[in-house]
Amino acid sequence: MTSPRSIQRLPAELAYQDELAKLAASDTSPKPEGWQLSPLAVEAFVLGDPSRNIEPKFVAERTLVRRIIVSLCTSRGCLLVGEPGTAKSWLSELIAAAVSGDSTLTLQGGAVTEVSQLLYSWNEALLARQGPCPDALVPSPLLRGMKAGQLVRFEEIARCPQPLQDALLSILSDRVAIIPELTGEAGVIHARAGFNVIATANSVDAGLFQMSAALKRRMDFEEIRPIARIDDEIAVVQRELAKSNRQAGVEMPLDDAVVEVLVTMFHELRNGQSLDGRSTDRLSGAALSTAEAVSVAHATCLNAWYYGDGRMTMELLMHHMVGSALKDHPEDRRRLLHYFETEIASRDGAHWQELYRYRGLLNGA
Repeated sequence: MTSPRSIQRLPAELAYQDELAKLAASDTSPKPEGWQLSPLAVEAFVLGDPSRNIEPKFVAERTLVRRIIVSLCTSRGCLLVGEPGTAKSWLSELIAAAVSGDSTLTLQGGAVTEVSQLLYSWNEALLARQGPCPDALVPSPLLRGMKAGQLVRFEEIARCPQPLQDALLSILSDRVAIIPELTGEAGVIHARAGFNVIATANSVDAGLFQMSAALKRRMDFEEIRPIARIDDEIAVVQRELAKSNRQAGVEMPLDDAVVEVLVTMFHELRNGQSLDGRSTDRLSGAALSTAEAVSVAHATCLNAWYYGDGRMTMELLMHHMVGSALKDHPEDRRRLLHYFETEIASRDGAHWQELYRYRGLLNGA
C-alpha cells in the first residue's frame, strides 16, 4: 500500500478528512441540495473555527469568502481573479473539497485545446467493436461533475480558446450537455444538483485568449488579493513551512527572524512600499507571493538540513531568495540592490544587519 508520506501532496479532502468529518457530524445548518456541508460549515473549513478546532487555511475577508460560497449556490459559476501566487487555486480546492468531498475534478485551461478534452472522448477499442455507446464514452472532469453533482475546478480559464470557452455556455445556462453521437436519453447529460464551476484566472498574465464576453455574463467575478497584513502573512508562511518540512522529513526549529525578514522583503517589494509607508522599488520579473515565500523558506530549511548544521541562516536565505526574486529581468538586480542600500542598510536589529552583510550575493559574490 502507498503510505501517506510517499504521496507528495494530498488533495484537501484527504489532508483534512478529520476536520471535514468533524464538521459534517456537527453540521445542523441548511445545505443546498447536493452539498456535503452547509455554507456555514464550508466557510468554517476555509477560514477556521477555533471553537471546533478547525485550523484556518486561507486568509481573506470573511465577506469575500461568503460571497464566493453563495455564488456557487446559484446557477452561476464563480471566477476567482488575481495576481499569481494569491492562492486562487488553493481556495478553489478547499471549497470543492468541502462542498463535494472531491477537489480533483479539474480542467487546466492551457491544456484544453479541443472539445474532447473539455467534454468527452471515446475508448477507441470499444468504439471500434460496439460503435458509439455509453460504455465507450470517456467523460471529462466537467462531464463527470455534471453527472455526479459536484463542483468542477477550471484553472486558468482565460488560457482556453474562446470557441471552447463558449462550449461552457449551454452547460452554465441550461445545465445540459449534448452528445450527438448517442441517441435518445443517453445523448443528453443533465447536471445533477450540486454541480457548478469554480474557475481561476491570472490578472497579470491573461493568457493567449480573451475571455468570452458571453461566458463572463454567466459567472460571478471575485478578486483575490495578496494578504494585506504582514502579521497574517508571517503566520501563514510559518504554518505552511512547518507542514512542508514535516512532509519532507525535516525536523528542525524555525527561525522566526529569518521568516520575518523573508516575508517583510517580499511584502514590501511586491507592494512597492515599506511597512512605514516609504516608496520602494518593485520587481517586475517575480511574483514574490506568499506561496513563493513558503517555497524559499522551505528551500532554506532543506539546504540547512542536508548541507548545514540544521539551522536556518540569513546567508542560506539570501542564496535562495536571489534565485526566486531575480528571474529574467536584468533591471530587477539593480532594483533589489537599491532596496538593500536604501531600506535594509538603515534598519535596526541584528537580523537586518546580518542580512545586509550578505548583499554581495546579489552580484554573485
